[in-house]
Amino acid sequence: MSFRLAAYAIAIGDEAVLLVHHASGAWTLPGGRVEQGEDPFETVVREVREETGHSAVVERLLGVDSRVIPAAESRAGVEHQNVGIFYRVRITGGEPRPEPNGDTTALAWTPFDAVAALPRSSLVDVGLTLARELPPTGHVAEVRVGGLIQH
Repeated sequence: MSFRLAAYAIAIGDEAVLLVHHASGAWTLPGGRVEQGEDPFETVVREVREETGHSAVVERLLGVDSRVIPAAESRAGVEHQNVGIFYRVRITGGEPRPEPNGDTTALAWTPFDAVAALPRSSLVDVGLTLARELPPTGHVAEVRVGGLIQH
């Protein structure tokens, strides 16, 4: 089984959420792997800058999502556990642009009512649920991986 600890940003403005388009074809949240020795709080700010060109500040912790993805549904073909830490962030500046020489090919402020029609990572659904509901435990019910939902 592979394992990944990652931090993801939920940036919301004017009834829209900031999404990035991954080279795999799915829309997802800015974010990524927590490097060894790195604080996830710092990871999310770094990943927003790398993937979008924006600078951001963390406003609050939204929650943590832990899921095991069966080998048959994993892109790598092996069972995979992803632990995602979700933060609400505020964009404070920068020049919007996709990630240079990276996996992010585009970014867009996407209206909430348009998100459901996108081919997207299940991380988007988890993050938006956490941001809307602010569950006291920071936990949401499992979001299915598969079909149009890509992880």
